[in-house]
Amino acid sequence: MAERWIAVASPRDIPPGTARVVQAGGRSLAVCNVDGQFFAVQNLCTHDGGPLGEGVLFGYAIECPRHGARFDVRTGAVLALPAVRPIQTFKTRIQGDKIEVALPD
Repeated sequence: MAERWIAVASPRDIPPGTARVVQAGGRSLAVCNVDGQFFAVQNLCTHDGGPLGEGVLFGYAIECPRHGARFDVRTGAVLALPAVRPIQTFKTRIQGDKIEVALPD
């Protein structure tokens, strides 16, 4: 599957232990910084559509601010109910002073 890389933020804009909502290719994503590693996931919780980028990071887990569902930002796997469906994840890389996210073409 072809993909395109889109610059979404600077690493300094997303401190360790935080997430930031970004727009890329018509998608709303949450970019998370876990100890200097960046992960991108869909910004909507699969339980109730809550904004994951406004949630709290606990290590590699992001918690939805609405009902507390948790997901692994590395894999998208559900870690805590009430969600039962995983979230979509996207590859990231650092190019110069930008975080880039890979989106499918």
